[in-house]
Amino acid sequence: MMLTPVVRTILLLNVGLYFIEASGTPLIEWFGLHSFLSPAFAPYQLVTHMFLHASFGHVFSNMLGLFFFGPLLEQVWGSKRFVFFYFFTGIGAGLMFAGINYFEASQLRDAVATFQADPTPVAFQNFMERFASSLYDQFDTFLNAFEDNPSDPSYIRGALKVVNGIYQRQISVPMVGASGAIFGVLMAFGMLFPNTELFLLFIPIPIKAKYLVAFYGAYELYSGIYQTQADNVAHFAHIGGMLFAFLLIKYWSSQRKNFY
Repeated sequence: MMLTPVVRTILLLNVGLYFIEASGTPLIEWFGLHSFLSPAFAPYQLVTHMFLHASFGHVFSNMLGLFFFGPLLEQVWGSKRFVFFYFFTGIGAGLMFAGINYFEASQLRDAVATFQADPTPVAFQNFMERFASSLYDQFDTFLNAFEDNPSDPSYIRGALKVVNGIYQRQISVPMVGASGAIFGVLMAFGMLFPNTELFLLFIPIPIKAKYLVAFYGAYELYSGIYQTQADNVAHFAHIGGMLFAFLLIKYWSSQRKNFY
């Protein structure tokens, strides 16, 4: 498959930055998208997070998607429109993720304040069940001891440390990856070439692009709503990329009949 200029540049930039990060330079800490509630947040991170990845598998899967679906879009749209589309969907995905993260982190912050006002074993149990259910079993022994000694300052301090740690992790771990833009590219491909048959490694039969997009969209929506804390995948960023891609393509199509 022939690589188009913009796709080639994005591929090289993402792979190059991954190896710089892997060499020990903390690019993710500096340029990953932090929570709006984090003192480390900066507006430019809405752009820079798109070019950073946390693992080789992460960058490989994203760039593989760009390699397969990006060149045809750049060919039919032209490089300038493709660049605009890529940044529009990537930034839109970041905004959607950050907005949902802000809502969730605000609820978590309020729950921390409520617990600090009344740090009882029951309140600790309720907090863990609501905000850290995947970690609940790890603190089972601690909770039992806390229930037996509800007034012990050491257990109260321990519970406060756990609760505050969960909040700090929520606002401190940055989101990185081109996934939002790549899911936007996938959405665009499915909308422009809905009946193109694709062969996937894990599905030994051809599947039309429109069905692949519908499957991914439904999966990401389900995962975003019912994800576990251990998932560590920004599903709402994926949904955001697809949503912003859908809106932009619909807008372009309303401007003229043959927008592509």
